Amino acid sequence: MEARPTDNPVKQLRLVVEADDYDEAVRFYRDVLGLPEQVAYEGDGDARVTILEAGRATLEIANPAQRRMIDDVEVGHPTTPRLRVAFEVADGEERTARLVEAGAELIASPRETPWRSLNARLEAPAGLQITIFEELLARSERERSDDFATDAERTDAERSDN
Repeated sequence: MEARPTDNPVKQLRLVVEADDYDEAVRFYRDVLGLPEQVAYEGDGDARVTILEAGRATLEIANPAQRRMIDDVEVGHPTTPRLRVAFEVADGEERTARLVEAGAELIASPRETPWRSLNARLEAPAGLQITIFEELLARSERERSDDFATDAERTDAERSDN
């Protein structure tokens, strides 16, 4: 039986990143990117962690061909390490400019993708390569696209075609 979203046993995806310059990383992601602080803890030996909320979390698993295709669309050449973090924002141009002003290195300026989002690529604090993206179509519009389906829906469609 396929699990419904309300039956999901996983309640949160948390990406944990070690930052050599902790204060700069917190400032960048919290104060510039705009991720609200949920909680911060301090422990013995100057141990510190800040947990920032990032809206809805997803885990995007891509094969090497998909990673190369995304690099080609966003940057024009291979660049992504095995881990890249993507943040959906309301205004991709404005947020990208703010992040660059705050010290992120611009790898590729915002550009429209074939799937109708505006994507920019940056090298950000804590050694993360990030994508800033703005959806240009509402989800309801994207869902009407022939390319928008789950793997289960594609498998069912392939079975019915055979």
